[in-house]
Amino acid sequence: MTDRAYSSPPIRRLRVRLSRLLAVPLGLLLMFSRSAWNDLPLVGTVLFTTGLVLVAIGSMGRLWCSLYIAGHRNGTLVTLGPYSISRNPLYFFSLVGALGVAFGSQTILIPAGTVLVFALLYGYVIKMEETKLSALHGDSFKDYCKTTPRFFPDFSRLKEPEAYPAHPVAFRSDISSALWFIWLLCIFELIEVLQALELLPVFFEIY
Repeated sequence: MTDRAYSSPPIRRLRVRLSRLLAVPLGLLLMFSRSAWNDLPLVGTVLFTTGLVLVAIGSMGRLWCSLYIAGHRNGTLVTLGPYSISRNPLYFFSLVGALGVAFGSQTILIPAGTVLVFALLYGYVIKMEETKLSALHGDSFKDYCKTTPRFFPDFSRLKEPEAYPAHPVAFRSDISSALWFIWLLCIFELIEVLQALELLPVFFEIY
């Protein structure tokens, strides 16, 4: 398990800053632009529906990951549930959710840019976390790396126990972060309504 489970405070701060680096410019971009597909309602509907599906998958996936790592972040190498199919499932589902929000803009260029920026920024974070995990767990982590994909899940390797120790307080604190994609999609819809009412200016269109 990498993700934030073993993130040291400096890495956590870096991850938060990177997330803001992605979210703030995207929000400003969408606030003063609109989809160039507005004249083709079918295309816009397909793109937005794709966004809804991805946001749902991303949010549920993050909750699934949080169930397994909440309260297990200080020395336990979690290799069950989502961590049996990917070493970074939390980041994978975060990308899925971010893509959902990006498709909610009813554009193609913004999702493409989201993938590129995510790969560049979070690839570095993942390497830092894996270095820390290797130092903490040695051969156990190396064996885990040999059998578990680094990022994209392999569902054929899924291993889930019939029962798992839950930590409700820690899990509850993770719920809000898992649902951020839904809030963002709602905010972007509000922006679209304000633009339609001409309460927000539109300076350019994005395909």
